[in-house]
Amino acid sequence: MKKEVDEIVSWLQFQVEKTGVKGLAVGVSGGIDSAVVAALIKKACPDNSIGVIMPIHSSNSSVKDAKSVVEKIDIDHVTIDLAKMRDNMYNSIHSELQANQMYNTNNEKLAKANLSARIRMSTLYTIATNHNYLVVGTDNAAEWYTGYFTKYGDGGVDILPIVEFTKGEVKELAAYLGIPDAVVNKQPSADLWKGQSDEEEMGIRYAVIDAYLKGEDIPQADRKKIETMHKRTAHKRESLPFFSRKK
Repeated sequence: MKKEVDEIVSWLQFQVEKTGVKGLAVGVSGGIDSAVVAALIKKACPDNSIGVIMPIHSSNSSVKDAKSVVEKIDIDHVTIDLAKMRDNMYNSIHSELQANQMYNTNNEKLAKANLSARIRMSTLYTIATNHNYLVVGTDNAAEWYTGYFTKYGDGGVDILPIVEFTKGEVKELAAYLGIPDAVVNKQPSADLWKGQSDEEEMGIRYAVIDAYLKGEDIPQADRKKIETMHKRTAHKRESLPFFSRKK
């Protein structure tokens, strides 16, 4: 783990030097991935890194865990409650769509969740711009491969330091970096709505996705589900398609 961490830290420092910025910023959710990234950027830029906690009707435990992380790793941090902003924006959009008989109630939960992710990312970029920092992503290999992230939300970042690490490997990094046990062992959740669980929403366990990514044998039904998710979300990982006038 020391070798892995040293290499990631060196890579982060190279990205800072290459782009000419002063440091690095990350959103801290109270989950393991953001905790690991926060610890890594603190190591890479001890005096120029920041963790941003952005609750939107988040559970008290998530906010508590996020604060325990930033305090444990001693990183500069700020908490900005975005609930009122998200609610006001969504309600305005909802009212206009409803007035024009365009509102689709079936997609309400997903639309609110994606708006939350995008408002958080806009907030993080505003803070990063204020500090002249890069925005650092927290997606791991399982999330990236299956597309389990919001396009232009948590997927809208400058650099991705742990995108080649499985969820299991992220746990190993967390243990090495001294992330609080409550964060390491908690049920993975983006906390996008009350009781939300990553694995329940995806319909598959991270351990199974990790096994697939490592080339291990898994049930055919799980393999099909993972490959379907990968194909369906390909647009999230690719550069934007554009019309070319070249013949």
